[in-house]
Amino acid sequence: MSTATGPRVVLGVAGGIAAYKACEVLRRLTESGHLVRVVPTESALNFVGAATFEALSGQPVRTGVFADVPEVPHVRLGQQAEVAVVAPATADLMARLAQGRADDLLTATLLTARCPVLLAPAMHTEMWEHPATRDNVALLRSRGVVVAEPASGRLTGADTGPGRLPEPSEIVELARLLLERADALPRDLVGRRVVVSAGGTREPLDPVRFLGNRSSGRQGYALARVAAQRGAEVVLVSAHTADLAAPAAVRVCRAGTADQLRSAVLAEAEGADVVVMAAAVADFRPDSLSEHKIKKSGSGPPTVTLATNPDILAELVRLRPVGQMVVGFAAETGDDTGGVLDHARVKLARKGCDLLVANAVGEGMAFEQPDNAGWILAADGTEIELPHGSKALLASRVWDEVAARLP
Repeated sequence: MSTATGPRVVLGVAGGIAAYKACEVLRRLTESGHLVRVVPTESALNFVGAATFEALSGQPVRTGVFADVPEVPHVRLGQQAEVAVVAPATADLMARLAQGRADDLLTATLLTARCPVLLAPAMHTEMWEHPATRDNVALLRSRGVVVAEPASGRLTGADTGPGRLPEPSEIVELARLLLERADALPRDLVGRRVVVSAGGTREPLDPVRFLGNRSSGRQGYALARVAAQRGAEVVLVSAHTADLAAPAAVRVCRAGTADQLRSAVLAEAEGADVVVMAAAVADFRPDSLSEHKIKKSGSGPPTVTLATNPDILAELVRLRPVGQMVVGFAAETGDDTGGVLDHARVKLARKGCDLLVANAVGEGMAFEQPDNAGWILAADGTEIELPHGSKALLASRVWDEVAARLP
């Protein structure tokens, strides 16, 4: 039996080929301290056996309501769960949930659950785009169920398109976000076009070396991921990152240097409702690029002359059309002239953006970390503290403020 004492999670598994990925979702949840009870459908056990789920979770696995009858498991599991996740959620399962069916342990448990419910769909593109599925998804969302946008990519056989199960890491991140928020993600960005930049730029010095920074890109990717799950059409302009998987339902453009990032962001910003500059753009670049690797010499290290990179955030503010919101990020450290908030207020006034997200950086803070904290500073003088939590939670709070201010 599992000895975990963390949040109680019901992990439902429906009968699709992507059921094998539920094992990775389960592993990530249990390793992060969650107490997970796997509730598969009978069809799911054709893909992954009960023994596998029991070994990974340390909990018994049942599919019907007539096992352990004195415990009334479908009621107990639903009442005790703090979040319920179904991965994969097939078209058939979502149809049964939309109808309020309770003909197996999983559907009965989800009917009794009063916690946030996350469905991660996986099916062929034709099934995902069928009007019946779209109606069922809309109905479930109207009831507060979070139906994640599926990824696009390779499906069963040679087929490719939307309907692929999101990566297990993304499903777990969304589950943690629902636990932290304790409510469903609103679909308040439907019809909005959003551009997010992420990661750190690299400015080459020679074919081997570059000037860069410690940004992992996790915060920008979280912003893009959460915006897509809130219904936005999202373009992510990604500089160098820590080998992050593309978020589901997000179009990714790659950029290496500050100039490349600038060109991509300015091009994508045309027609966007919101532009979020979360990338860590290098302020300076080497004035010249050596065609060959710079060698050591007896005369000591070479002198590197730096040139100033363009201020992309200020340029976005200057060029933005009427109604477009621009959100900046400020990674700050306190010094003799002021603290993090003092420097952030100065930057907000200088840049002229609508919102500025400020966070303190340093050893074990912000960069290369899974969690974050900070403040949202608005042009109207509002200041909102963002308590420590996952980067997805910080992203969701940023989008809360953006959505509230959109015309």
